[in-house]
Amino acid sequence: MLKKFVLLCVLLSATSVQAGNASVFEYTVKKPVDQVYNSLYQALEADGFYVVFEVNIGRNISRFAEKWGDNYNRNQLSTIRSMVFCNGWYANAVSNVDPGMLALCPLRVSLIEKNGVSTALFVRPTVVGADSPAYTILQRIENEVIAAIQKGMQ
Repeated sequence: MLKKFVLLCVLLSATSVQAGNASVFEYTVKKPVDQVYNSLYQALEADGFYVVFEVNIGRNISRFAEKWGDNYNRNQLSTIRSMVFCNGWYANAVSNVDPGMLALCPLRVSLIEKNGVSTALFVRPTVVGADSPAYTILQRIENEVIAAIQKGMQ
């Protein structure tokens, strides 16, 4: 218990959670994406959320810079990456209660960076499934993913 409290204090002192869009959990650290990406990946997998696909969105869209001109990367993000992940046990549990909520499967977290500051973005399953019979399961998934994000980005 003391370990969890100390970890929470460290996390709160090193990071900030922004209250922008209630549908999206945002977690920000003063580190570049390159310093948090692998540890976030490992934290997700350690908690049973296996990364099945990775995409470097920033690199992929950079080839359109000339075509898009002034409309390209107006926020001047230096990195945009995503991890797509799934937990088979949770997918099964959700499908047993509300197969329609499998629209959330697989889940994803996006990482953006600007000026050496990284932000993880995660769509909250409880917002999408607010009226779902699977809400309790979605709440567990959301809490575990958020904990992995916080642990992985510390």
